[in-house]
Amino acid sequence: MTSPEERIFAGQIFDPSHPVLRDIKRKAHRLDMRYNALPENEAEQRTGILRELLGEIGEGSFIQGPVYLHYGTHTRIGKRFFGNFNLTIQDDAAVTIGDDCNFGPNVTIVTPLHPMVPQERQALYAPDGTPHCMCYAKPVIIGSGCWLGANVVVCPGVTIGDGCVIGAGSVVTRDVPPGCFAAGSPCRVIREISEADSLVHRPEILAEFSVKKPEQRDA
Repeated sequence: MTSPEERIFAGQIFDPSHPVLRDIKRKAHRLDMRYNALPENEAEQRTGILRELLGEIGEGSFIQGPVYLHYGTHTRIGKRFFGNFNLTIQDDAAVTIGDDCNFGPNVTIVTPLHPMVPQERQALYAPDGTPHCMCYAKPVIIGSGCWLGANVVVCPGVTIGDGCVIGAGSVVTRDVPPGCFAAGSPCRVIREISEADSLVHRPEILAEFSVKKPEQRDA
């Protein structure tokens, strides 16, 4: 018989109140609360909670907190990730975040979907005729080197390619190709990110810093 999680990952409808799923979520919510109660200087304890909470988290990653993960174990985060205040991930389906990503405050990632027809949201019927309140979910993938601005919402089934910038307040309802700046509600690609965006061309911002290490500069 198909397990509740197998149904989720197969893209089939599932009962979010199933005892197996409820137990996973309750554990995640307890760990959320423990993490959010700890001060930032309790780095070792906070890291330990994230490793227990998440399916995977890479070295050098930091989440400011408070954080709100629904399942936790369905989310995998790469190396050197930074998540600002109020990161929310409703990870019924799998959520994958690459290396070197930065998320601004109040970023939300959602994977579950509900039937559009009201009566179907209220109940779908098992073979024995019993009614169940069901939903389904689609995975979200965010590539490496992405920056998501404050209050970005990523919707179910979306893939954001490597090296993208998503403008603050965007609602991302469809895939974004690699190397693009995209913004808006619904989010749309504004343009490709290019060399013209380099801080090399903004010396008033760069000040005494350089985009290259001294040994990388031309002689």
